[in-house]
Amino acid sequence: MFTSGNVTARVFERQIRTPPPGASVNRARHFYENLVPSYTLYDVESPDHCFRKFTEDGLFLISFSRNHQELIVYRPSWLTYSTTSDDDSTPLPRRASKFDSFFTQLYSVNLASSNELICKDFFLYHKTRRFGLFATSTAQIHDSSPTNDAVPGVPSIDKITFILLRLDDGVVLDERVFLHDFVNLAHNMGVFLYDDLLAILSLRYQRIHLLQIRDSGHLVDARAIGYFCREDDELFLNSSSQAMMSQDKSKQQSLSGNKDDDDVAENGLHHTQPQPNATNSFLSGIKQRLLSFIFREIWNEESDNVLRVQSLKKKFYFHFQDYVDLIIWKVQFLDRQHLLIKFGSVDGGVTRSADHHPAFFAVYNMETTDIVAFYQNSAEDLYQLFEQFSDHFTVSSSTPFMNFVTSHSNSVHALEQLKYMKNKSNSFSQFVKKMLLSLPFSCQSQSPSPYFDQSLFRFDEKLISAADRHRQSSDNPIKFISRRQPQTLKFKIKPGWLF
Repeated sequence: MFTSGNVTARVFERQIRTPPPGASVNRARHFYENLVPSYTLYDVESPDHCFRKFTEDGLFLISFSRNHQELIVYRPSWLTYSTTSDDDSTPLPRRASKFDSFFTQLYSVNLASSNELICKDFFLYHKTRRFGLFATSTAQIHDSSPTNDAVPGVPSIDKITFILLRLDDGVVLDERVFLHDFVNLAHNMGVFLYDDLLAILSLRYQRIHLLQIRDSGHLVDARAIGYFCREDDELFLNSSSQAMMSQDKSKQQSLSGNKDDDDVAENGLHHTQPQPNATNSFLSGIKQRLLSFIFREIWNEESDNVLRVQSLKKKFYFHFQDYVDLIIWKVQFLDRQHLLIKFGSVDGGVTRSADHHPAFFAVYNMETTDIVAFYQNSAEDLYQLFEQFSDHFTVSSSTPFMNFVTSHSNSVHALEQLKYMKNKSNSFSQFVKKMLLSLPFSCQSQSPSPYFDQSLFRFDEKLISAADRHRQSSDNPIKFISRRQPQTLKFKIKPGWLF
């Protein structure tokens, strides 16, 4: 921690003092107490684009054309003009009111075809290699015809294309296409990036597609989790199905020894015709593992066999069909081996307001293909884990910036605010459901900007926050108060009608 608030003294102190191990980035962020925006420009001549966001390292500004066909990437010019006055009435050069005085266009790339549109709410950034992942899709079909593998009630999109692009020069490196599928692209809800691993959730077919982003920029299929959990599950089931067909055919031949060969072949064909689709009658691999975990958990609660059976009837068999009907809503990486999966009803998976639908959380080990934990959305033990270790739920990549997003497990100010909300709540159970509603976190859904660091600044989170969400504009300025000097206004943002 710096002992002085003067920027010159801080620079000198940085030269003579070494920060503790692992605290160099945190020490650097304290300089933003002195480097604050203090001037607002209005009526800036800017291009008619849909501006998405800055990348987390601040190197690129992502925007899309109004027809949602082209990607336009800008590079910030950063400190271009300065003024010694805090008064916005002080005039700046005329060129300061132009957009290109602060940003330089790097390139414009057409990503979507004539019948596709760029999803303006979807963008993931791979900071290590400066790759950007974008998505285009055709129109959504709500009354699509059902198929054997699709979940009834889930809409369909004829074509979804994920595009991996190198942001330095705009070169498209690879693409991945999903046909007649449904992936929730709004606010990155259906896709999660962790280091070089990419998880794409197909709501329509209940598959978690795991891909790896190579250094060359290629998207390589790693595995698909859903109906099958292990790589050789499909081969094993097909081999077992063929063995059963052979046994059935040999039994029929022995029973019809006095019939001619043509009748035997005809009877065998009639019996085995539905066999190729026989595996469709089974539950998916991940659903079987979920039911097995729930069964074992209830079984181990009691030591007496009579009580075990009664408990299973009440807690498992009575709700068996409810468990079977659960679908995967959302998924995120906890680390390279574990996934946090949210289950719920079909209605809650396709609507944006899933507050009133029952939901469950499961921790899935991808190496052992086992469910290692299962919670209801009102479980207090899961909430305690979330309160104490929320950083483990928000980390999405190896970049150091995201490790400094304020949470109630790394900030005493955020923890105090959480306790205030907890004490103010009338029902602790409803409070737990409300807090766990954000799990699993959407990938890169929070800004690591130091101005949102609650250890440095205090601000009204109803008006602005680190969450990547649209907020209603306010006529009043948004004030940022210093934490070091509680009575000192460091800067304010005047959004007006343009915010």
